[in-house]
Amino acid sequence: MTDPSSSRERVLARVRSAKATMTEPPIARDYRTAGDHDGADGESLIEVFIDRLIDYRAQVTRVADDDVAGAVSDILGREGARSLVVTLGYPDRWRPMGLDPVVDGLGQDGATLLSTTELDGIDAVVTTCAVAVAETGTIVLDGGPGQGRRAITLLPDLHIVVVRTEQVVPRVPDALPLLNPRRPLTWISGPSATSDIELNRVEGVHGPRRLRAIIVD
Repeated sequence: MTDPSSSRERVLARVRSAKATMTEPPIARDYRTAGDHDGADGESLIEVFIDRLIDYRAQVTRVADDDVAGAVSDILGREGARSLVVTLGYPDRWRPMGLDPVVDGLGQDGATLLSTTELDGIDAVVTTCAVAVAETGTIVLDGGPGQGRRAITLLPDLHIVVVRTEQVVPRVPDALPLLNPRRPLTWISGPSATSDIELNRVEGVHGPRRLRAIIVD
């Protein structure tokens, strides 16, 4: 009978011999870094961001700061949403008129953490964001003020997110230095969607089925 240990040693010896004659191929280090782009900024950057959002089947509204509350109200009306959740830190001036939102969180104003069942029964959520990426049409949440915990942006079927124009950066490398990797980052590129084996698109499986972005000048 063959000694298993001797067979093992022979195999390992061959591996060591093969590795001794191998040469490591050069590793490419030409990564794109922050600032490594074509210099697009200002209005052209916002136009690219909006174009990507629309391509992802999100709907976009662009307003001035004073008109955010009215824009939220209009979206809720068009979408038939009768209940809304916000989180601590969401600006009072941006709260919609005619609908008293439920406040999720632990702290002042009587806010309490809602259960998943309660969140699932709410029609819509409105949040702010941490940063947005024009090239990919991505909105990033980090759980900061006005954004809240991840659950409130996953369970309601409609997510309204408010993005200030100064939060839009050209590419992902420009966004990374602005984010804390220790925070719960959620990267959103359009409504939640997936495809089955026949490539039939299904929306709302892993998060909100409808994404509405309000761009604030």
